[in-house]
Amino acid sequence: MERSMTAQALRDNSTMGYMVAKKRLEINPDHPTVETLRQKAEADKNDKAVTDLVGLLFETALLPSGISLEGPQTHSHRIYRTIKPGLGIGEDEVSAEEPSAAVPAEIPPLEGDEDASRMEEGA
Repeated sequence: MERSMTAQALRDNSTMGYMVAKKRLEINPDHPTVETLRQKAEADKNDKAVTDLVGLLFETALLPSGISLEGPQTHSHRIYRTIKPGLGIGEDEVSAEEPSAAVPAEIPPLEGDEDASRMEEGA
């Protein structure tokens, strides 16, 4: 219901507060995952991997509850950054998807260039 109400073009924002259900996140502090993340966060507060893992854990907890993510692109980038170390891919390595890796330094001439120039002369 909440999704359909927010998707309407002519919605009344003043009544949206009544329509939106209160959301609750419950964390089990004794769970081994939460305990390990807490220890790693206390050891290094600036660890990007821990920050990504906490964000992934939170966003993944939202999905089965039916709550849509506000930034699915951010979620997917976190997943990619989490997968790369497991595969042994460094952050500084260029992926095949980036245009700089796909374009060679010098583009070779096309094989049919001679025919194209003759056609232009004949016209």
